[in-house]
Amino acid sequence: MRSDDILDGVRELFLLDPDVVFLNHGSYGACPKPVFERYQAWQRELEREPVDFISRRLPELLDHARAELGAFVGADGDDLTFVPNATTGVNMAARALDLQPGDEVLATNLEYGACDLTWEWLCERTGARYVRTEVGQLLAQRSERTRAVFLSHITSETALLLPVAEVVAQARAEGLVTIVDGAHAVAQVDLDLSALGADFYAGNCHKWLCAPKGSGFLYVRPEWQERVDGPIVSWGYEEPVTFISRTERQGTRDSAAYLAVPDAIAFQREHDVRDRCVALAREARRELCTLLDTEPLAPDAQVLQMASVRLPEPQPDLSQRLFDEHRIEIPTMRHGRDDLLRISIAPYTEREDVERLLDALPDALRTSRSPA
Repeated sequence: MRSDDILDGVRELFLLDPDVVFLNHGSYGACPKPVFERYQAWQRELEREPVDFISRRLPELLDHARAELGAFVGADGDDLTFVPNATTGVNMAARALDLQPGDEVLATNLEYGACDLTWEWLCERTGARYVRTEVGQLLAQRSERTRAVFLSHITSETALLLPVAEVVAQARAEGLVTIVDGAHAVAQVDLDLSALGADFYAGNCHKWLCAPKGSGFLYVRPEWQERVDGPIVSWGYEEPVTFISRTERQGTRDSAAYLAVPDAIAFQREHDVRDRCVALAREARRELCTLLDTEPLAPDAQVLQMASVRLPEPQPDLSQRLFDEHRIEIPTMRHGRDDLLRISIAPYTEREDVERLLDALPDALRTSRSPA
């Protein structure tokens, strides 16, 4: 079936407000109706008999969901654990390192702000150093104190695909621990985490896989699993303790979002229009650069379904103005700078959505307030 034929039926499957041009899938994703209905069905099952569901049924249900997710990302289901989001996974990986005074963690200068804060907070308390540098200079900055390398698979603000496989291979060859933030990679990239070889890989299912909000995972290579703790100490620490028990048995919580991940995978496979989305994202980026008279951030090969373009000057209120006056949902990026505009092309995005942005942007830029 042609991707255009698939698209005709996809847009109506999402719960998004039809009066809004939604070009910000990259922030929180969007869940299609059949997946959301399955998510709600799991919640109803939980409420019908909470004790039976949580105490007797849930472990096996989560095992099945993890196995399905593992097959999708190229990993054994027992080597990954569900977490609410990728940032939680990065936090768990960071704390497993047991950083010591003087240790260094290398990262690119393109990382997600919340994860930068994670590393800065941890390094301040352990006496370690968080060293940020250009992607191309990442491993060149290694010193005898370097313990780990951290980078995104696809960056959040600049929306660029980074050479993760090459960096991981080189870092592992040099004896460094590797942590990858894959928040935007799941369902944008065909993953094979076992082959990639990263020690830790944190991903979101609620973004490009279109699973319900609050569904993410942390993949951990077997040799690191004994060092990974759950966000809290709870019943999972009672003997016999395993990586899964520590991180999965975290007290009373609603696991419906995790259980709906296999349904999101099935939806993705049935409605796979990624090639069309990538083509439209690259086309939109070229047109936006022309309209704004700015240069692309990187070659097309580094752009998938999400693209950021430079604005002529910082525009802190541009996103709000586009929403208020044109009903277009699209973010400006770089915290405190707002000098990038990031467009997301999801399965439901049509060419006319891009055209509405191109038509509205000149007026929004003319009337947008610049910082004093």
